[in-house]
Amino acid sequence: MKRIPLNLNDASWLHAETRRTPMQIGLLATFTKPEGAAPSYVADLVERWRGVQRFEAPYNYLAHGTARRTWEVLPDDKIDLDYHFRHSALPAPGGERELGVLVSRLHSARMDRQYPLWECHVIEGLYGDRWAIYMKSHHSQVDGVGGIRLARRIFSIDPDQADMLPPWAIGTQGPDQSGIPPVERTRKPRAKVSAKEQAKAARVVARSLGKAYREAFTGADDPARGVQWRAPRSVLNGRISAHRRFASQHYPIDRVKAVAAAAEGSINDVFLAICAGALRRYLQEIDQLPEASLVANVPVSVRTTEGASVGNSITFLFAQIGTDIEDPIERIKAIRESTQSGKDQVPDVSGAAMDAYTAGLMGPFLTQALVGAGGKGRPSSNLVISNVPGLQEQRFLCGSKIDEFYPLSLLWHGQGLNITAVSNAGWFDVGFTGCKDSVPHLQRIAVYAGEALDELEGALGLTWKEA
Repeated sequence: MKRIPLNLNDASWLHAETRRTPMQIGLLATFTKPEGAAPSYVADLVERWRGVQRFEAPYNYLAHGTARRTWEVLPDDKIDLDYHFRHSALPAPGGERELGVLVSRLHSARMDRQYPLWECHVIEGLYGDRWAIYMKSHHSQVDGVGGIRLARRIFSIDPDQADMLPPWAIGTQGPDQSGIPPVERTRKPRAKVSAKEQAKAARVVARSLGKAYREAFTGADDPARGVQWRAPRSVLNGRISAHRRFASQHYPIDRVKAVAAAAEGSINDVFLAICAGALRRYLQEIDQLPEASLVANVPVSVRTTEGASVGNSITFLFAQIGTDIEDPIERIKAIRESTQSGKDQVPDVSGAAMDAYTAGLMGPFLTQALVGAGGKGRPSSNLVISNVPGLQEQRFLCGSKIDEFYPLSLLWHGQGLNITAVSNAGWFDVGFTGCKDSVPHLQRIAVYAGEALDELEGALGLTWKEA
């Protein structure tokens, strides 16, 4: 039986998983059917896909055991497609609420490790004769950026491309059905890293981690630095239940870019600022706003190749998001300063050295998770906020146009809220994943984020007009 090595970073997501903290990420894509589609369009697609019984990585990977740190690669005839692929329908009227309730329930359930760690749900009955796909995979196999790169292979730019293969037949090694011509690259042989270079990278990592821990535990003169493991206690950071809630927002990306230009910041700065504005208002309403700024854990991709691949290639930076600042312009200035400080702290290394840095940086979190202490002490950060480059071109699946494309993420004890955005053919799609019990009325945060964008535009003297 073929086995694939499982690195320390990926194995940690398997080790940290419990019934209440399933370590999986997901995507929700909604579609408009092609013009003239038959009433049986979705049922026909489901029937056609059920006949595709070949599986590509990571959809044929079985968790062989975290102690041995390997994936077992299953042959096609050992995979039960009926377990992984499911067909659902929404109750009337099939609106965003009904879709959100279903997806929240699906995202709450931990996947069974007797099977490869993925599920694909085709959902019909969405208003306007539309349909959706919800798909989830274990975070040990796919990170946010890797998931988007898989999506780029699965969805096509050609609206006339019919009879497309399902996601599990594409994966990282199957045929690319995007319709985008491959870019010719000259593959250079991988340079052997000398012992001297390895030692240098180890010293860089040790210095970066030493500085991070020193600033965190002894304090820093600069309030924008040393924020990791010094986040204020908040209602977002207790023990969580297994029940998830999901909400979404959808903005034209040109609108976000206009605000970023006027504020002399980046799209990510604007994203952090509107999340902060929403959280400040939400926590004020329930009389739970900490005096100190909330701290966001911001994942950063460190992939060095363009291809979709199995596993994680991310590290993290920590940033104050200015929830203690009332003025929206002053808030985004503080965010810009704090994120830059976080970026400066990430060492300029790659490969195993970056994995070692990430493992060291997340050591306190992983230790808490493994001993069951998460959510009982001071949090390392208050929430995760992530911005992932998404689908640049309009994409289609079997002739259906992708309308919205939302990420769903994972939660853990001490971290009851995750906000992740992806770009989608001129739109900025934001998914809010929260613990039902830790963050009641999650939809309010999503609505307040839209209003925080309005507020920031007003403060900058901007007015957005829909095209």
